[in-house]
Amino acid sequence: MIIRPYHIQDKKQTLYLLEQNIPTYFHRSELIDFEAYLEQEREDYFVVEQDRLLIGAGGINYFHTEKKARISWDIVAPENQGKGIGRALLQHRLSFLKMNKDIDTVDVRTSQLTHRFYEKSGFILIDKKTDYWAPGFDLYHMRKKN
Repeated sequence: MIIRPYHIQDKKQTLYLLEQNIPTYFHRSELIDFEAYLEQEREDYFVVEQDRLLIGAGGINYFHTEKKARISWDIVAPENQGKGIGRALLQHRLSFLKMNKDIDTVDVRTSQLTHRFYEKSGFILIDKKTDYWAPGFDLYHMRKKN
């Protein structure tokens, strides 16, 4: 397993990762949002590769005036969930952010389905909104110090 920067050639496999997680963790409407993110909003984005297949992906976006970064679009292939891949990918990005002294806080916007995963890494819930992403997909806005 290696974690490496995303390349445009990874787009098809990365979109497929998200599709595999619909409707369990993402709403179908989020596929369009994710494709737009990859094409227009992606800053630092990483993929997890094993045997030339992408089995995970996740990014970081920056809000420099607020001295904040946001963990974004975490995805792990269903057959690889629960094996530490998501944790390794999150820790990779948190370590990457530790080197950036201009970032004071790290946010993640997730759902009620995965917020406990982030709690285990020290993120604290700061806000919740029902049906934010789509019906049945609530926003859990969480934060931790960098």
